[in-house]
Amino acid sequence: MNEDMFTVGQAAKYCGVSRKTFFRQVKSGKIKASRTPGGHYRILKKDLESFILEKGMYPLAHNHSSRKKILIVDDDPQIQKLLTRTLQSHKYETETAANGFEAGAKVFKFKPGLVVLDLKLPDINGFEVCRQIKQNPDTAHIKILAVTGYDTEENEERILSAGADGYMAKPLDMDQLIRCIRDLLGVESTRQEEDYGKRERQTIPSPH
Repeated sequence: MNEDMFTVGQAAKYCGVSRKTFFRQVKSGKIKASRTPGGHYRILKKDLESFILEKGMYPLAHNHSSRKKILIVDDDPQIQKLLTRTLQSHKYETETAANGFEAGAKVFKFKPGLVVLDLKLPDINGFEVCRQIKQNPDTAHIKILAVTGYDTEENEERILSAGADGYMAKPLDMDQLIRCIRDLLGVESTRQEEDYGKRERQTIPSPH
């Protein structure tokens, strides 16, 4: 596959819609496309992405590739390791960031479907990280699960107002965490995950 050129089927898959639905958009001229000598449509990647952003379809375009990728943002190495081990055991691909600046860079490089975001970070706080992700059209589709050891109504209201999709207080129960992540990402549980959940009863400690 030419990474800069899509067939109708490839473009439809990229957008998360059926081939028939996408073909109608091409035929109507709503998506810029060229024709091969054999009469087949071809769509340039830059034209497809322009259409996606224009129509607000950006989340659909990335759900299938990123919904199993999770960025863990926490400055505590032990929590990073525990979350990484737990999430990878459930077949999620993970990356970690120890501060807000690193989180911002990895959001664009790693392209996660979800960010587990601690509110207390050494530089930019979690509220601002959340706000920056949600206010950028290129990253607004990313789900954010805020976690904190400072569980107050004010913190919960502030982070949800900043755009977070979920909120959990530390210490975190691993079963509850996985259920919450699956709900936010729309990922069905598997028998292997359910069996693991019966065995795993860890919690993350609270300090922050």
